[in-house]
Amino acid sequence: MKRSVLSLHATRMAVLALALGSLAGCESLNDMFASDRVNYKDTPSAPALAVPQDLSTVPSDQKYVAPPPTVTLGGAAQRTVTSAGNATLGVPNAQDPLGMHVERDGDRRWLVIDGRTPDDVWPQLQEFWTDSGFTLTTDSPATGIMTTDWAENRANIPDDWFRRTIGRVVDFAYSSGTRDKFRTLVTRGANGQTDISITHSAMEEMLTGQDKTSSRWVERPRDPALEAAFLAKIMQKFGLSDAQSKQLLTDARPSTAAAKVASGSDGTTLDLPEAFDTAWLRVGLALDRTNFTVDNRDREKGIYYVRYADSMQELKGDGLFGKMFYNPKKAAKNQGPEYMISVRSNGNSTQVAVLSANGQVDTSADAQRIVTALHSQLN
Repeated sequence: MKRSVLSLHATRMAVLALALGSLAGCESLNDMFASDRVNYKDTPSAPALAVPQDLSTVPSDQKYVAPPPTVTLGGAAQRTVTSAGNATLGVPNAQDPLGMHVERDGDRRWLVIDGRTPDDVWPQLQEFWTDSGFTLTTDSPATGIMTTDWAENRANIPDDWFRRTIGRVVDFAYSSGTRDKFRTLVTRGANGQTDISITHSAMEEMLTGQDKTSSRWVERPRDPALEAAFLAKIMQKFGLSDAQSKQLLTDARPSTAAAKVASGSDGTTLDLPEAFDTAWLRVGLALDRTNFTVDNRDREKGIYYVRYADSMQELKGDGLFGKMFYNPKKAAKNQGPEYMISVRSNGNSTQVAVLSANGQVDTSADAQRIVTALHSQLN
């Protein structure tokens, strides 16, 4: 990854104004800036976090240390000790001796917690993202949507000779030129299970102009490996070991059914040859990986309410000047129209359609583009 030229220039100007002797008491930078870790702890918009790539447990603040795992406090779900000795949040059974398993659809993975409702796992997920160094911008148990703010992975900053020798003094002036955010969907699954999925979104600052002194933000592809890393950390939060969480990711069970396009005089829809519970989850994942963001969802009615997601507008509120001058209410007024995505059981299959305001299948060009995007994601 790169470092912003402007940030580098500011760093060097500041550093050269300092006495080099101030480095005499610095500890080894090899320990401070390991190249193989994810580190959001120095992000200006978020509390501290260091998530090593090897997924070892992150030390918790003392105020978050849990009571004995099989004791319930308040509304906390009681944990069960497995045959392997884990105090797990899930309910172990013959198929899932650890009380949970991972399912996959291509490179998309989600965690299935046995015998637990979304209400049981929600407080644990809140703690997880907060302890991991993020601020939640959406925290809605009613819709099962949890979204973090945009944060910087400081591990992406090159550990070059200048940073190793002098940059330590004003390391805050360095920037990786990247921002990440994560959306967690918590869905009530079949047979009393709860499905948890994580979607990564990313932006990168690209230098522009002949002299590379200006920049613009562009979207980066999502990182499935980063999604899997955080999913493994959630499993550890729920009582599994590092090795067990990795093994469940490796043994992820396939859950794939091809979506078919059905065109008619009343519009274009998608047919998924699977039950509603699975289709509802997969459509939510597919929407999360398009340029549409889920504002709300109603599982009883089988409706996702979505808008086109403008990441550039969101990033305008990032940083000191963004927070000073960005007007979120004005930005909300400038958002595009809301679309309704219907997921409806149809015998042995499930029908997916974009609905108009009157509840009929939307035949507009925009609706057709959404159907095409969903078809691509579901196959």
